[in-house]
Amino acid sequence: MTTTVNPAEALVPAPAPRIALGKLVPDFYKAMVALDRAASDGLDPDVRELIKIRASQLNGCAYCLDMHTRDARSQGMSEQKVIGVAVWRDTPFFTARERAALALTEAVTRLGEHGVPDEVYDEAAGLFDERELSRVLAMAITINAWNRIGVATRLTPAHRHA
Repeated sequence: MTTTVNPAEALVPAPAPRIALGKLVPDFYKAMVALDRAASDGLDPDVRELIKIRASQLNGCAYCLDMHTRDARSQGMSEQKVIGVAVWRDTPFFTARERAALALTEAVTRLGEHGVPDEVYDEAAGLFDERELSRVLAMAITINAWNRIGVATRLTPAHRHA
């Protein structure tokens, strides 16, 4: 018995990857891994993954978004919270600290003409001590660099069957 697949329901392949930076410039890749480790050291694991998820959404990095939503789930973050990151302002799923980290991540990711608004920075500074705030900023900066690698080189998440 042959199963016929409706062409409209067939998966469409992602664009082909462009270049493998990790293989071609391994010293750069190792430095990025070290930067990521340094940024995340001592940062609350949920806050860390929320930062990575939100920046990856904003930057359109499918590879990083896939990786960090899986990481968040594997460390016990609820499906509702993972999905809610895209609309975090309109949900009751996040703590004040998580909201401040998400707002700061958005500001760092989007930057804009006037940089990070004082009210966004001040909100985060009021909820995180200086060391934690430094880690939040470092993580937002680092995931933005990873996202640029993923988007520029067209890293593609692996397809997993449900």
